[in-house]
Amino acid sequence: MAQSNIKVAVQKFGNFLSSMVLPNIAAFIAWGLITALFIPTGFFPNESLAKLVGPILTYLLPLLIGYTGGTLVYAQRGGVVGAITTMGVIVGADIPMFLGAMIMGPLGGYIIKKFDQAIEGKVKAGFEMLVNNFSAGILGGFVAILAYLAVGPAVTVFTGWLVKGVDWLLATGLLPLTSIIIEPAKILFLNNAINHGVLSPIGLEQAKQTGKSVLFLLEANPGPGIGVLLAYCFFGKGNAKKSAPGAAIIHFFGGIHEIYFPYILMRPMLFFAVIIGGMSGVFTLVLLGGGLVSPASPGSIIAILAVTPPHASTYLANIAGVLVAGIVSFVLSSLILKTSKQQDEDIEEAARKMQEMKGKKSSVANVFAADSGEMPENVSKIIFACDAGMGSSAMGASLLRKKVKEAGLDISVTNTAISNLPADAQIVITQEELTPRAQKQVPNAYHISVDNFLSSPEYDNLVNRLKNPETAAQQEIVEEAEAVVPGPSQQDDDALLREENIFLNQEFSSKEEAIRFAGRVLADAGYVKESYIEAMIERDKMTSTYMGNDVAIPHGTEEAKKDVLESGFTVLQVPNGVDFDGNKVRLIFGIAGKDGTHLEILSGIAVTCSDMANIEKLVAAKSAKEIMDILNDK
Repeated sequence: MAQSNIKVAVQKFGNFLSSMVLPNIAAFIAWGLITALFIPTGFFPNESLAKLVGPILTYLLPLLIGYTGGTLVYAQRGGVVGAITTMGVIVGADIPMFLGAMIMGPLGGYIIKKFDQAIEGKVKAGFEMLVNNFSAGILGGFVAILAYLAVGPAVTVFTGWLVKGVDWLLATGLLPLTSIIIEPAKILFLNNAINHGVLSPIGLEQAKQTGKSVLFLLEANPGPGIGVLLAYCFFGKGNAKKSAPGAAIIHFFGGIHEIYFPYILMRPMLFFAVIIGGMSGVFTLVLLGGGLVSPASPGSIIAILAVTPPHASTYLANIAGVLVAGIVSFVLSSLILKTSKQQDEDIEEAARKMQEMKGKKSSVANVFAADSGEMPENVSKIIFACDAGMGSSAMGASLLRKKVKEAGLDISVTNTAISNLPADAQIVITQEELTPRAQKQVPNAYHISVDNFLSSPEYDNLVNRLKNPETAAQQEIVEEAEAVVPGPSQQDDDALLREENIFLNQEFSSKEEAIRFAGRVLADAGYVKESYIEAMIERDKMTSTYMGNDVAIPHGTEEAKKDVLESGFTVLQVPNGVDFDGNKVRLIFGIAGKDGTHLEILSGIAVTCSDMANIEKLVAAKSAKEIMDILNDK
């Protein structure tokens, strides 16, 4: 558990670092192109236009990072203060302050956020704007001075140490060994954090001094990944072989590295192939003097060539670095695939495995947390969101847009960065680890989490629900039933739902009171241990157990399955209703599931409760037997 928590914390920290850089990649590319074109050694040397290079590097890029970092912490107000404080480290140092901006931007946003929380409700009416403007200006200016005096010089020293460390690795020929860390870390979705949170700031300092940096290619090199995918094209089996050619094109020319991760997880020995391939590519780049003038994002061969310095020898070095990495990875991957026992490999299962290795919740918990909020009516806009709003979300949007068009739905499907999600977003689709950020950005939207932007059953589910909204409630309840306890039914239905566990005409002041009542019934009936009751409360806090059609199905958390002694139900009839997060609930099905024994009857409940006419019959029932008859009839 502790190891998993550490892994999740590292991933969140990595995502936060990369989220400050990725939305501003266009500015980095602009700087790289201006540098490549107009400096004295560029394609078209121009002394006047070359004057843009220094100010963009020194001021624009760090300020964008600082503003974005502050925005991530406290929206636009945090961004403004983050930019002010970032200016302190820029002026207080004589090197580009990318690392300083990553510190001061979020810090500025955090400080103004805490100040606003401290004075909330204490400012007299009519003075709000005055206090807001002066507090941001005073705090921002004060922290900027501290940054100028202390943080800027400290970051300068620290950056110097990092650069010397890289120089030492280059001098000793040990830089290729970084692939031992970088390649496996990419599979854990730390690729953007490594590239833009660590390598890019150091690489930009090197590029300023020497005109290029090999560090921009340590993570972005598509060679190791293309080698694995080509090996699957020739020597793979089943779905993996069929899907590999398309994945190879997307990876190499589109720069979406995430697409090859599941292929490696199907054959863990392939980790050695990408590691050794990466090391070979780095060795070639160092030997031939390769490098880029700015980060290549996404990691496409097109992007790499676009920011390669305008020298034939550097083009040759970079192309050779990619080719060598690809060839070595291909040869080793081919040997692994040919010599290991292969079956009809399931790429979808590998994608799920990838989520587990990333420290995600189990598949059962994922089903419960797949959606949040309530499906809006008259949907006109669906938005895919990721860190940058470019690579993976663009691919997902393209796939869903095609499905929506084929279904004859007049709905716009677009993609954007999480930080740019509009307030009027109706449906937002993100990868699971990013959903909490998206929910914080647009809490009123309907959120859907997916494991893999490029292949997810959630796309078809969403299209079906948009085409047939009347079946959405039934589908959600069926999914809940399958998620709680998948498997065949063996237990006698009479033992699952007994008349003495059906309670009519109940009144509850809150949903917590209702859930506790349902849990107490399950415990008294011998279905669960006492601890299961608190687990039911905890589960509802995680994601509301309101299912629609005036129905709620409270149950325990995934961890509480050990507290279930025997499968069973309780049915609570609440004619006047009880509030579940703003929704009126008149029927409550308390559930305890063990070994899949109640899936069949739950499916019957799903079918029954999908029809409001049946809901009205159950709410109006005068006896427990009548409720039993209605449920059994379905």
